[in-house]
Amino acid sequence: MIHANLLRPKTRTTTSTTTTSPPKPTPESPPHSSNAKTLTLPSKMSHRSKSLLKPALAILFLLLSSYAFFNTFFSPNPNINNPFVYSQRQNPITNSPPVVKVYMYDLPRKFTYGVIESYAIARGGIKVQDDSLLTYPGNQHSAEWYLFSDLNRVGRVDSVVTRVLDPEQADLFYVPFFSSLSLVVNPIRPATVKTTEEGHVYYNDEEMQEGLIEWLEEHWYWKRNNGWDHVFVCQDPNALYKVVERVKSGVLLVSDFGRLGRDQASLVKDVILPYSHRIKTFVGDVGVESRNSLLFFMGNRYRKEGGKVRDLLFQILENEEGVIIKHGTQSRESRRAASQGMHTSKFCLHPAGDTPSACRLFDAIVSLCVPVIVSDYVELPFEDVIDYRKIAVFVDTNSAVKPGYLSKLLRRVSTERILEFQRELKKVKRYFEYEDPNGTVNEIWRQVSLKLPLIKLMINRDKRLVKRELLEPDCSCLCSNQSGIHTAL
Repeated sequence: MIHANLLRPKTRTTTSTTTTSPPKPTPESPPHSSNAKTLTLPSKMSHRSKSLLKPALAILFLLLSSYAFFNTFFSPNPNINNPFVYSQRQNPITNSPPVVKVYMYDLPRKFTYGVIESYAIARGGIKVQDDSLLTYPGNQHSAEWYLFSDLNRVGRVDSVVTRVLDPEQADLFYVPFFSSLSLVVNPIRPATVKTTEEGHVYYNDEEMQEGLIEWLEEHWYWKRNNGWDHVFVCQDPNALYKVVERVKSGVLLVSDFGRLGRDQASLVKDVILPYSHRIKTFVGDVGVESRNSLLFFMGNRYRKEGGKVRDLLFQILENEEGVIIKHGTQSRESRRAASQGMHTSKFCLHPAGDTPSACRLFDAIVSLCVPVIVSDYVELPFEDVIDYRKIAVFVDTNSAVKPGYLSKLLRRVSTERILEFQRELKKVKRYFEYEDPNGTVNEIWRQVSLKLPLIKLMINRDKRLVKRELLEPDCSCLCSNQSGIHTAL
């Protein structure tokens, strides 16, 4: 060890040999307080050294400035023209979007695996001891299962959201209630809870919804921000219908806004999800050689509300040459016939159902069958990254139900134009594949992560607003599509 006296200049006498440690920072005193004492060593730099230092620093500054200039204007960010990447806030060091931290509630089993078990029991199944043996039933509203499974997956990478186990670290809170499956657990929904001869209690979806809210309201993180930072999946149009008014502040993951009020949902706050496609993906290349039919549709002819257009389209199209339009309900045989029809047709009809959207749009997309959308108020998934005019034909309802209009419009579309549609469909179909590692699930999380700045804004705004009663909903948002477009062709 070198003695401290050996470090002192020999030609000068020091009046003190001790220094005072800077005080620890406190809320009243920042880390670098002016009260902190410093020890200054004498300088031995010569006049000649000082005179050489200034030009050296000037040259260094000039070099750095030149590098910054050329790097900015002649080597631009490669992602600047890519809205999928550049639209997100970038990490200035790694040039990658920040990761949003999501805490998934550990809900009581009855809200997750218990729903699957109840669904199976209602159809003759038995209770199981191991949840890993339970499988989510094939269902067009299966986003809730895929998101739940993704957050439970070990070694998640390449996602814009990461799961955290400490709620204090979370940006968002995911509520993994299987709300869409819960809605259809009972093949016939009883008005009241009853018990079978075997002692099984009939499942009651409304009680489950109420139970979920009661459970949430016991948790401080739900009450802290009035639910603004909570995410719910309610993909079926009727999912959470009993309690939607009490969760409307959260981010709702929905298929459309058909059953939701103006003050309950909007494009600004919520995320539109694609249905799971029910038929097999077309594995061939683009082309029309094997697509002999002009237009194909197979589905329920009679629907409620906006879906009444289906019966009118049946009346107009069922005798048209090259058009296949069939009434069919959900069954394995119907899916096989629909798969064959979509894979051998140039265009696939997508009229509104009971609500503006339906799963056949996504069946058509993965079939490379150009969708013909006759649904005036439809909202579509992921429109910030997908230009649907490049993959689909839009026709307003009033024009579509005119005799001869639709078939004549489609016959005028050239083969090259159809191939252009198909090439674009092939590019984007991964966005509608839930099982694709870089598909639907990743895109849903990206859409959710983009809501975070708005959520923080609403949390802060909510805390300072004066509460008042309104005569009508205060909807400062983007509302559903009411553009009045006649046709996209």
